[in-house]
Amino acid sequence: MRAETERVVEDIEKSLGLLRQRLGWETAEHRLEELNAMTEDPELWNDPARAQKLMRDRQTLSDALDGYNSLAQDLADQKELIELGEAEGDDDVIADAEAAIRGLRETAAARETEALLDGEADGNDTFLEINAGAGGTESCDWASMLARMYVRWAEQHGMKVELMSESAGEEAGIRSASYRVSGHNAYGWLKTESGVHRLVRISPFDSAARRQTSFASVWVYPVVDDNIDIEVASNDIRIDTYRSSGAGGQHVNTTDSAVRITHIPTGIVVTSSEKSQHQNRANAMAALKSRLYEMELRRRNEAITAQHEAKGDAGWGNQIRSYVLQPYQMVKDLRTNVETSDTQGVLDGDLDAFMAASLALQVTGKSRAEAQAAD
Repeated sequence: MRAETERVVEDIEKSLGLLRQRLGWETAEHRLEELNAMTEDPELWNDPARAQKLMRDRQTLSDALDGYNSLAQDLADQKELIELGEAEGDDDVIADAEAAIRGLRETAAARETEALLDGEADGNDTFLEINAGAGGTESCDWASMLARMYVRWAEQHGMKVELMSESAGEEAGIRSASYRVSGHNAYGWLKTESGVHRLVRISPFDSAARRQTSFASVWVYPVVDDNIDIEVASNDIRIDTYRSSGAGGQHVNTTDSAVRITHIPTGIVVTSSEKSQHQNRANAMAALKSRLYEMELRRRNEAITAQHEAKGDAGWGNQIRSYVLQPYQMVKDLRTNVETSDTQGVLDGDLDAFMAASLALQVTGKSRAEAQAAD
């Protein structure tokens, strides 16, 4: 086996070792047997919320075990093919096996990152809020670009995106928007995006074509499972109805159906502006409970607390990621130093490398490369 291929094999084996640690390998199969037995309880669905969580936990563990076993078997098979090719002097067999092993390294890295998504709410759906910051029209346009970027990312990963509310900018873009993103590990992935995002570009709104810096903030918090009880006292909230803004024309909303709920003790404000006031109340209350739950998660997790507290105002000095379109092309994450010159790819939703590096940093305090080097 060539030295280069040996190094790739070592990387994959390190990933397998980290996967075993995250899975708690010694007890993982026994835990799966217990979960399988519990799903056969005829009274399980008497409590639908508990049943759904149990089924989800079982599927997650089963998928993780299957993924590990498949990766380990594929690696063993390709190593055996290389040995066979070397014994028979068949260079084509060796080349094919080495190419397959290089592909397995990417699979191993992806599974390793997925294994980090084992936080209490990582598997939940998520709310995603985007707000324009310092920069006026420029920032409103930047906020709309971010919204498009995240919608693209979610759709590329087979997730469902639902617009909860939106406030248009005066000249262009949006002042704010709120989405619900539904899919496997939606919160686990997107939680890494909370913070201020900075854009540098030639302004399309400046007749002198000067370079402008714009800011927008992103806030991500999990949708609360039905089995998580968050109590909200009626005297702790203020509910206001108002006429939602729109593009005009025959579909403009002419009734006060939009709902704004203010949680007085914390100052949290949530809105929903669909057609039905009843649905808007339900949506806004669900969002409020999720925000309160996210606050509790932050109190339990110092790493996430530090991240959110560092978010600050949407302006200079608080950004987590910088998107430079002029005078050069570069997107750089200031937490992990991951960067790329493919700015259009990022704005089209190619965010996985940034998310994976940030997730590893949140969970382990190290990048994946640092974790593997220390293993």
